[in-house]
Amino acid sequence: MKVLQAYIFFSIKFAGGTSDLMFKLCKALQKKDIKNTILCGSYKFDKNLSLKLKKTEFKVFNSYLDKFGFSITPGYIFFLLKELKSFDIVHMHVFRTFQNIIIYLFCKIYRKDYIMDAHGSVPYFTKKIFLKKAFDFLIGKKILRDAKYLIAETEVGKKEYLDLDPALNEQKIKIISPPFDTDEFKRVFEKNKFRREFNIPESKKIICFLGRIHYIKGVDFLVKGFAKLINNLDKDYILCLIGSDDGYLQETKKLVKKLKIEEHVKFIGFLSGDKKNDALYDSDLVVQLSRLEQGAWAPIEAVLCETPILVTRNTGSGEDVKRLDAGALVNFDDVDEFKRTVEEIFNNYDYWKKKTLNAKNYIIKNLSFNARINEYIDLYK
Repeated sequence: MKVLQAYIFFSIKFAGGTSDLMFKLCKALQKKDIKNTILCGSYKFDKNLSLKLKKTEFKVFNSYLDKFGFSITPGYIFFLLKELKSFDIVHMHVFRTFQNIIIYLFCKIYRKDYIMDAHGSVPYFTKKIFLKKAFDFLIGKKILRDAKYLIAETEVGKKEYLDLDPALNEQKIKIISPPFDTDEFKRVFEKNKFRREFNIPESKKIICFLGRIHYIKGVDFLVKGFAKLINNLDKDYILCLIGSDDGYLQETKKLVKKLKIEEHVKFIGFLSGDKKNDALYDSDLVVQLSRLEQGAWAPIEAVLCETPILVTRNTGSGEDVKRLDAGALVNFDDVDEFKRTVEEIFNNYDYWKKKTLNAKNYIIKNLSFNARINEYIDLYK
């Protein structure tokens, strides 16, 4: 079987979870002798990461206007004209892109089945709303309606499809919560390695955020909640923000300064691989307080590092954590509930640590890529 995996970017550092999932999906499919080709643009392309997928072919085309928020790759046209017929299925990642318009049109011409995997990109939210609505009116809803299947990561994701277009056939929306690459956590961790590298005393309790520094990730809520927490305690906490800037770093730094908590907040920057996992392992609590989130990707990685987690309710992430009984939940922007919940976790840390270990064991047994890759293969077939 030959599968074409299509997404604008191939860079975990720049594009975050979607690139990470596509990388891990191809890694797991390789083990099943499924032939993958990743079709992407040249902007921020991570060649070192691509070299780790030795059995996956890459088709990388020059991308234009990326710095202006648009990714235009005219090279796709000639590639699809020549090569699309050779693939059995097309797996399109993220919804409103120039690339998906081209892929959709060629799939229609050649009568090629495709799967749409929106990864939480369906809601309009705050940016480019007019352009998004125009896209949907002209072609977006056709892309969704003509897809063989639509992948949602949670019931929240399924609802997002149906809210956009109630005429969609609900039966073709398949929920596949992202499996986890548990292989990378099968190692002996060295305690305090992250703390030593970033000069964090053992006496400090680390509250950690892992993800893009973006408004949608609720970093402002986290900073405000953290400020309330340490203003009412003996300030033995430190907040570590781990991730690359996605347009909200300066706003976050301004808020930290305004709240006068600079000495208690560390901006770590992007970490990946073992360094990322060392940070999760050394943390005492990992939080994800997103406004909108498809799934609990970073928090579950923390669970696999045996660190308790806290996420926002009424998101796909909250749905994942509640289903797995893997951690604590708070309402978005409720700083009082955040403070109370963090205090409760640290006052009963053994209880939350046991809950974390139980969730870890369940995830390894039931939710790893090795255990669940056939869900994707069956959908492709």
